[in-house]
Amino acid sequence: MRIYIYNGGLGLVGKSGVGQAIRQQWACLRRAGVPTGDRWTADTAAIQVNTVLPDSVAAALLARLRGRKVVCYGHSTMEDFRGSFRGSDLLAPLFRRWITFCYGLGDVVITPTEYSRRLLLGYGVKKPVYALSNGVDTDFFAPSPERRAAFRRRWRLAEGERAVISVGHTIARKGLPEFLDLARALPAVRFFWYGWTDPRLIPTDIQKALDQAPANVTFPGFVDRETLREAYCGADVFAFMSHEETEGIVVLEALACGTPTVVRDIPVYDGWLRDGETVYKGSDQGEFIQKVSELLAGTLPDVTPAGRRVAQERNYEAVGRRLRDIYRREGILPQPRLSLK
Repeated sequence: MRIYIYNGGLGLVGKSGVGQAIRQQWACLRRAGVPTGDRWTADTAAIQVNTVLPDSVAAALLARLRGRKVVCYGHSTMEDFRGSFRGSDLLAPLFRRWITFCYGLGDVVITPTEYSRRLLLGYGVKKPVYALSNGVDTDFFAPSPERRAAFRRRWRLAEGERAVISVGHTIARKGLPEFLDLARALPAVRFFWYGWTDPRLIPTDIQKALDQAPANVTFPGFVDRETLREAYCGADVFAFMSHEETEGIVVLEALACGTPTVVRDIPVYDGWLRDGETVYKGSDQGEFIQKVSELLAGTLPDVTPAGRRVAQERNYEAVGRRLRDIYRREGILPQPRLSLK
């Protein structure tokens, strides 16, 4: 039996966490020995959809007409839609109703964390909802002195010069204004923001903030995985100041690379990222400045080995096995045959 991973809409979401999650699902399922495909075949057991775009709805409805199972990935919530793009705050209540309808088309809903699972259940989603990490490739994202040196050469960082990075859309929800304020507070440090957003979707105040960014901030834009891996390995701190997430794939990537990480203290991290044990958390700008400064100065304990263990617990093999088990439990894949030896 084969899982059809629907790729419609990838052209629109390819440069986002959702696009990354779609690509990761192929690897996770294959490592778990589950056949996958990108089109309907005679042995298709279920279609797996990742967006709430109209074409995904049509694909789910077609699957139902064919008598096949539908698996909806719950990457989006009303909470992380707010503060994103031009007009998103106004449309958020309608977006909630739309995604509730979309997820209701699934026989199974999978969402990255217990936090996002609680949100979806609170919307009234009636289908089984499982919390399962998007996963991270800990073979690819791993500490490397060579990549650290390459990052420093790329950006001509002087001996002893420090670098802080963040990754995400250039939007308010991802903490862009706070990141720029952090750079102003630490003018001797180099700051790099990896990621890109279509300028037509950026609100006026965020575009103004980008235009007035301090001189010690660089925007490399959207880069390939190899360049991003190099940045994680080369950075002295990964500062992810996002206000709302359903998981945060980039956090897992940074932890896998052994990058000292500071995140905003928000509910999505409760129970799996612990302040002072695997990451450092900040609740306001003063705490961000303090903890980033102390990490750069080397006065905080090194928790990166524990952070990497968090990532390894969510590697492709572990996520693939868990996803396979969910599909067996829900009758999408057959149970393994018992050996009678």
